[in-house]
Order: sequence, then structure tokens, then C-alpha cells
Amino acid sequence: MSIVALKRALVSLFGSSSNQSGPLMRSTNNNNYGSLSDGDPESQPQTPGSPKLQLKGDDSNSSQEAGMFGKVDPRAMSDLIIGLSDGLTVPFALTAGLSSLGDSKLVITGGMAELVSGAISMGLGGYLAARSELEYYKSQVKKEKQLFFENPDSIAGEVGDVMIEMGASEETIQSFVRDLEADPKTMIDFVIRYGRGLEEPADGRQLMSALTIGSGYFFGGFIPLIPYFFTSTVGTGLIISVVVMIFTLFWFGYFKTVVSMGDDTPNYIRVSEGLQMVAIGSFAAGCAWGLVYLIDS
Repeated sequence: MSIVALKRALVSLFGSSSNQSGPLMRSTNNNNYGSLSDGDPESQPQTPGSPKLQLKGDDSNSSQEAGMFGKVDPRAMSDLIIGLSDGLTVPFALTAGLSSLGDSKLVITGGMAELVSGAISMGLGGYLAARSELEYYKSQVKKEKQLFFENPDSIAGEVGDVMIEMGASEETIQSFVRDLEADPKTMIDFVIRYGRGLEEPADGRQLMSALTIGSGYFFGGFIPLIPYFFTSTVGTGLIISVVVMIFTLFWFGYFKTVVSMGDDTPNYIRVSEGLQMVAIGSFAAGCAWGLVYLIDS
């Protein structure tokens, strides 16, 4: 691969100005960069008076993908899928199991109690997971900052290793490292993002994750409970609930595949994933119903 081709690839990776022959990175002013704060991952070492080189991708809009769900935050969509997946399966199995006792009021009461407690538990789990992600990101940034102060050549070596994996030549690597050395923050950002594979979590990620997962669980779990509010016998409610959930689980699996694999996913994969969700939900509900029936008898 020629040096010209490699430079063009780097331009597409980091972003370029409207002039195709411009520098590999764009500059912005940054005069407050040099502390080693534990709480702020943006407090990185900065050479006084040097410009800040900004990696492409710092703009949240630059990472959006085209397609049906291209404008949706992928992390929020992932949290919603997690909440709905559990919500459509666990409460369905519980209500089916309680229906074997033959009391609609018991099914509704037990189902609602499980929905509330489950949504809180799932939301708390999402919050703690997002907070752990942020803490890990900050610890990695702090580690790289300390390494920069103690041994700047080590960071340059890590940048070189990443570039080698990209197929860059020695001349291109040396030129690229010299550009990054003018802005230590961008050098550290490069190592964190492309060497460690980490992205800085968005502001408010913990609360958003908790609300998305918790609400997804609650609304997903409320679906199998709805028929019991409008039927006089628990058996009728169970039959309607099963029919509704077979339909819901199938289409959830179908569209979940579109979200995770893209709009060009073959139809047979979408259908197979939908059927898989139906099989999992049916198996869980059948096991719960049988277990409660055996215990009661």
C-alpha cells in the first residue's frame, strides 16, 4: 500500500477539512489542559500554547449510521433491548406459572409486584454497569496520563503499534507520531480509543441506562398481564396471554435482529431469531406453569 493511499485512509479515519489535501486532523484552541484530575477524563497533559487536535468521532453525530435506526443512540437501543428481552420473558413465565393456581387476582397481584421489583432491579443493574464503565474509562485515561508524564516515548510506541496494525509504513508512522506529539491529549485519546478500544461514556449515561432498561422491562412485562384484567376466568386469560406473547415475542426477535445486524439482514435470519424468541419464552412459561402446578398438587 502506498504512502498516499495510507494518508487518504488516515484522513477518512480522523476527519479532514473541506480541502482534501489539508492536514490529517483539525485544530481547535485549548488553553486549559494540563491537570491530572481523577474525576475529569478531559484533564489531560497539554503543551502550553499548542493547538488541540480533535479526533473525528468527538462529534456524536459523526458516528450515526444510516438505516431504519440510524439516528438512534446504539447504547440506548442496546439498553432497551436488554430490558424488553427480560421483560417479555420473565413476567410471562411468572404469570403463566401463577395461572395454574386458578386465581386471576393472584396472577395480577403477583405479576404487578414482580414487574415493579424487576424494573427497579434491572434499572439499578443498568445504572451500576454504566457507572462501572465510566470509572474504568477514567482509570484508563489516568493511567495513560501518568505514563505520558513518566515516559512519553512509551505512549508514542503505543501509537506506533496501533498504526502498524493498520498497515502503515514506517515513514507514515513517524510523520503521524510527530503530528500527535504536538498535542498530548489527542495522542492519549488515540491510544484510549484505538489501542484500548474504549469510548468516553456520554454525560448522564448512568441515569439514561437505568431508565431505559427499567422502563423496557416494565412495559415488556406488562403485555402478558393485560389479558387477565379483562377475562373472568384465569384459563381464558392464560390462553389469550399465550397467543399475544407468541405474536409479541416473534416480532420482537424479528426487529431486534434488524437493529443489531442492520436493514440488509436476510429475512430467514430475522424469522429464525423471531422463532427463537418464541421458543425461549414458551419454554420458560411452560416450565414455570408445570413447576407451580406440581407444587400446588
